Amino acid sequence: MSDVDVVGCTGVLTIATRGAAGVGEALVKVRGGSECFLAWSDEPLAKGTSVLVIETRGARAVHVVRWIDPTPKTVLSD
Repeated sequence: MSDVDVVGCTGVLTIATRGAAGVGEALVKVRGGSECFLAWSDEPLAKGTSVLVIETRGARAVHVVRWIDPTPKTVLSD
């Protein structure tokens, strides 16, 4: 599996991005686990933001956007 295969995967920022001013880091769910990638974004995104990988930018680097999971969360009640 190449880094191209991370497009469409989700993750969370472990280091904030600064938009065009700088790179951050994302922990991306891929290959049956989680891996760290340098993360670029068009707008600044805070640490802890859920992200979606939309493009690769070379080895171990991705372009991300904010991601809100559309899947409803199941709440268990007693």
